[in-house]
Amino acid sequence: MAVLLLAEVNNGELAFDATAKAVTAAKALGDVTVLCAGASAAAAGEAAARINDVAKVLVAEDASLGHRLSEPTAALITSLAGDFSHICAPATTDAKNIMPRVAALLDVMVISDVSGVVDADTFERPIYAGNAVQTVRSKDVTKVVTFRTSTFDAAGDGGSASIETIGAAHNPGLSEWVEDKVAESDRPELTSAGVVVSGGRGVGSKDDFALIEKLADKLGAAVGASRAAVDSGFAPNDWQVGQTGKVVAPDLYVAVGISGAIQHLAGMKDSKIIVAINKDEEAPIFQVADFGLAADLFSAVPELIEKL
Repeated sequence: MAVLLLAEVNNGELAFDATAKAVTAAKALGDVTVLCAGASAAAAGEAAARINDVAKVLVAEDASLGHRLSEPTAALITSLAGDFSHICAPATTDAKNIMPRVAALLDVMVISDVSGVVDADTFERPIYAGNAVQTVRSKDVTKVVTFRTSTFDAAGDGGSASIETIGAAHNPGLSEWVEDKVAESDRPELTSAGVVVSGGRGVGSKDDFALIEKLADKLGAAVGASRAAVDSGFAPNDWQVGQTGKVVAPDLYVAVGISGAIQHLAGMKDSKIIVAINKDEEAPIFQVADFGLAADLFSAVPELIEKL
């Protein structure tokens, strides 16, 4: 079996954590070839070559592959598909845009958010907001799979895979880049952070959400939010944790003013240690928390920040 793994490349740099975790999942399927594609991808290719269990790295650099456009990348992957039994990627925003297009072009199913590999044809994936695990067996000649990286450990970085430079495929020209609007932050990236502090509707307002950010900064943490907080305008969309947001599994997850709706729990219940602060003693979040504090967040969080 041969596996082609699409690496997560952002602005020419490899998202090492997401890619290394996907390598751990993919190696159970066969020899792993990593594809680094972008307007600039050489540095990402060198970083990918150092990941353990990577047999080979393909680097494709072309202007058409920049700005995260999905169609040229999907065309490139399908041009390479004949040599591989599995085409995989970490279940990131980019991969969720690219991999369904790859599956459609190959006329096969896409198996998304895989949390476990049973064998080369059989995979496990969470359904019903993580309350059940579905076992999927595919008879397709080529399997197209995305891995939920929060359930896999990252491969080490002691490898020395060979690197080959390849050309881009024909650009379908179905979309074009207009502009990027990027939110700059010194905080860790939400999906790979070791500590996450999230706020919910109980925080009360966008101004009061600064309290969550201050606590996160004290802990060197990423900032998250429940969908209720995002929908209320307290926090931006890319902070949302949950079934319709990002899935995280940090060493420490601090939930402040979050009731614990099932959709939110689906995005953070695999966290190693969960701490909940909520004035409602009956809040569902306390059922999954390792440590719970039933208190008013506006008195508890400032005191916590002071002691930290």
